[in-house]
Amino acid sequence: MKKIIFISIFLVIGLHAEEIYATFNVEADRSANLAFSSSGIVDSVMADIGTEVKQGDTLATLQNDDLKAMLHVAQTALKYAKKEYERQVKVKNIIDRSRFDQYAFKYENAKVQLQYQQALLDKTILKAPFDGVIFAKSVEEGDVVSGAMIRTIFKIQSLHQRKLVLEFDQKYWNVVRTGDHFSYKIDGSDAVHQGIISKIYPSVDSSKRKIRAEAETKDVMVGLFGDGTVITSGKKQD
Repeated sequence: MKKIIFISIFLVIGLHAEEIYATFNVEADRSANLAFSSSGIVDSVMADIGTEVKQGDTLATLQNDDLKAMLHVAQTALKYAKKEYERQVKVKNIIDRSRFDQYAFKYENAKVQLQYQQALLDKTILKAPFDGVIFAKSVEEGDVVSGAMIRTIFKIQSLHQRKLVLEFDQKYWNVVRTGDHFSYKIDGSDAVHQGIISKIYPSVDSSKRKIRAEAETKDVMVGLFGDGTVITSGKKQD
């Protein structure tokens, strides 16, 4: 079905179509290097290479019993500060304004302290920033990490979504457009695939005199490469 659609589009473009040779590398649509921003000893590791994760899943934690205790203290302080503040609100019209402001300050300060302790605890928990798969891991339980010397703990990439990063001669800078079709083969396979140019980089690689562009695809192994042709209308942009 895809081949029929592509042939039909090519016939519509007609004899004015131009085929531009391009090479490409396969990259994940999204990828990230994950690290703790806090120092400590690794307490638990919940993911390994090949583990599929959802956004928000916990991947690893540092020892944090002390921070959990401080968070509990902050929660208790807020509980009683709120009670006292609510009592003072009921009689605020018959007490000194400055005294009421002191209770209001204690309540607001208790809320801020709770947020601060929660933020410190959160820094000891490393979570997945998006749905994906772990493709590199460099941590084990008992390892020491330092927030002063950030060390990559995991590398994560999108599970299915991929992009072909194309390179083609700079002389076609005003010919190739987003929406143009890309017919390509992956190295080691004779199968012909079809894609659409989704992005054109706004600058030329001066060392190669090449322009880069992207086409979206799915479920292709990251790191593979290949080549193909961009099918354009042959009309130059102004």
